[in-house]
Amino acid sequence: MFAKFVYWTGALDFLVGAGTMGAAIYNAVNAPVPGQFTALMTLGMFLWLAAALLMWASRDVAARAPVIVWQGLVRLTACVSILYAVPNGLAQSPYEYAVVPFDGTIGLVYIVGTLRITGRSFASVLAFKE
Repeated sequence: MFAKFVYWTGALDFLVGAGTMGAAIYNAVNAPVPGQFTALMTLGMFLWLAAALLMWASRDVAARAPVIVWQGLVRLTACVSILYAVPNGLAQSPYEYAVVPFDGTIGLVYIVGTLRITGRSFASVLAFKE
């Protein structure tokens, strides 16, 4: 069940990556912002990388645990960033709060689930130790 969760939530990163790249192209054509195109295109490709890695990691959670835990940290970082950005005027919209319960839950499930399945400590997984 956990491996399927990792697989399908990882696969969704392909859609988010495509959306990010699409926004980069749309903005470049309609309302260019210097420095935004390259950053968004690169971020979109990194999301595709994350999708591929999570789908790959889901095939052998014990051996590929660091990939899943590190992606959990990425998602939790997004949540913390949004919680800081929105009230401090650093976000484009308060609707960014919608990401917090979604990515926060996935991030926590990735970390807690991986540690439970592998029986390893958080530090050992982060350090790529067996």
